[in-house]
Amino acid sequence: MSGTAKTDVKAEEPSFKREMLAALPSLRAFAMSLIGRHDRADDLVQDTIMKAWAKQDHFEMGTNMKAWLFTILRNELYSQMRKRGREVQDSDGYFTESLAQHPAQYGSLDLQDFKRALDQLPPDQREAIILVGASGFSYDEAAEICGCALGTIKSRVNRARQRLQDILQVTGENEYGPDATSAPLTSRAFVS
Repeated sequence: MSGTAKTDVKAEEPSFKREMLAALPSLRAFAMSLIGRHDRADDLVQDTIMKAWAKQDHFEMGTNMKAWLFTILRNELYSQMRKRGREVQDSDGYFTESLAQHPAQYGSLDLQDFKRALDQLPPDQREAIILVGASGFSYDEAAEICGCALGTIKSRVNRARQRLQDILQVTGENEYGPDATSAPLTSRAFVS
């Protein structure tokens, strides 16, 4: 009896591997938002996982695995960027425009506009807004990942939001949601 009780308890305990695997989708999304290319993001996630696996003795079970992995990913990205030196910038979007297809839906256009606006943010603001706004980290967790003070991360997120509003020319709440043509259709869909 006591042998099976130990086995059941051990099965319920979180394992390093299980927690790391659970964080993979968020880690990949974060890498994609920083790099913008699936192949490079996947390589970065793989490098991150390999480093984390090799350094698992440095991780304390019960602490925030996701934040630990995001920090490793961020540091690995910075290391790779330093090694690579300078990259070709596509600030005018010429190269990107030549590869893009025109979307069939307005939502796709809005998303493209948002991505371009996000790319115009300084790296520290972009990282902060992605961590807090898209990845769901608290300000405290984002500050820990970025290695800065809580006030600094709040300031970066606020400046990023203001800058995105300026770039996207958003002036009020009425600019969110469906346009004037589709609003009547969507509002009727939710009336019972």
